Amino acid sequence: MLTLDDLRAKTDAGEIDTVIVAFSDHYGRLHGKRFDASFFIEDAVANGTHACDYLLTVDMEMEPVAGYSYASWEQGFGDFHLVPDLETLRVASWLDRTALVLCDVEDEKKHAPVAVAPRSILRRQLERAAAAGFTAKGASELEYFIFDDSYREAAEKKYSGLEPAGWYLEDYHLLQGTREERYNGPVRRHLAASGVPVENSKGEWGRGQHEMNIRYTELLTMADRHSVMKLAMKEIAEATGVSVTFMAKPLTDEAGSSCHVHVSLWQDGDSAFSNDDGADTDAFRWFLGGWMAHVGDVMAFYAPTVNSYKRYQPGSWAPVGIAWSEDNRTAGFRVIGSGASRRIECRLPGADCNPYLVYAAVLASGLDGIANKTEPPAEFVGDVYQAQDLPRVPSTLREAATAFAKSDFAREAFGAEVHEHYSHFFDVEATQYDNAVTDWERWRYFERI
Repeated sequence: MLTLDDLRAKTDAGEIDTVIVAFSDHYGRLHGKRFDASFFIEDAVANGTHACDYLLTVDMEMEPVAGYSYASWEQGFGDFHLVPDLETLRVASWLDRTALVLCDVEDEKKHAPVAVAPRSILRRQLERAAAAGFTAKGASELEYFIFDDSYREAAEKKYSGLEPAGWYLEDYHLLQGTREERYNGPVRRHLAASGVPVENSKGEWGRGQHEMNIRYTELLTMADRHSVMKLAMKEIAEATGVSVTFMAKPLTDEAGSSCHVHVSLWQDGDSAFSNDDGADTDAFRWFLGGWMAHVGDVMAFYAPTVNSYKRYQPGSWAPVGIAWSEDNRTAGFRVIGSGASRRIECRLPGADCNPYLVYAAVLASGLDGIANKTEPPAEFVGDVYQAQDLPRVPSTLREAATAFAKSDFAREAFGAEVHEHYSHFFDVEATQYDNAVTDWERWRYFERI
């Protein structure tokens, strides 16, 4: 991480000449500008910069989508204000002579947070936690597939028939992991050198599938680390001549890629989830109860794409029933740790999630549980996949989007403006898929129907 004085010294020494100014869109992608470092220090630190507000209305193809009240052609697509958060200023060691800073998005005229910006949504929930006396901490475990094809080669192949970096299931497998160190090794080293402390990487269950684990911290910082990690990993892949994907289910016959999130609450430096005698607290139970109770309301934040829902299959390491259990990987909520490490691991989010929205949904749900003293169901013991009477994870984005749009809880927790904005976002994403003709359809019906 860098202070402004560090940046000034490195700029004067010629070690840094570029500063990337970035913010998150709906999908969790980082957008922004590259500044001359000297100009950034002289002007952008004090005044921020501007970007077009259409960036919070675009789809994956960067096409402006009609129907948003926040910004539109009718309103002229003006600017919003990007305010660098200097606590996030860091060396981007994977790029030449470059630093990176993340921004809050503010209204150009009022200089108030843009409510629908993902970082603003998480900040609001963190303020609610602080008002209740809590600090929230967590960590993302991000899974991904590595392919020997470059991104350009993968695009030319229409992302079909790619060569996985491994050729057998490699969960915890060191030999296969060694073969993939040509990519994972630089990733760990560059992340560690760029303010994203790494714990470890390991082979996952799929061929060419790996997991990168970074250190837990307060939730805003974790969401920032998660975002920087994804950008860095894609750009390191580009430089290495390979490709990585964070799709939740890139291949029909392989495991999906998750983003398991671990979350705990703290008060005055101590765990709010565990008493001095090691017993679980009321706050732990009620937070878990609220988190579980509102899965249906906010599932679209955990699984935001049509592909997300292909991951939820029995025996796939992805949950299909909503249950909690001690150290049980068939449960959507796996409770682990003791004492200060007591925490809840939610296995619902996929690798395609936006971390700001995920952690905002977690906090909104759990804090509601504490406020209303929501008791969780009894612990499930055994194989959750075999249970037939549990609430089920939504099966499609359309189902999750409809539940979010109809949810009084989501409207109250996130505010009417955010609720309306993201209801439209998820509806458009689902509708675009409903209208698309897929390779599956052509293969199945072109000749034989």
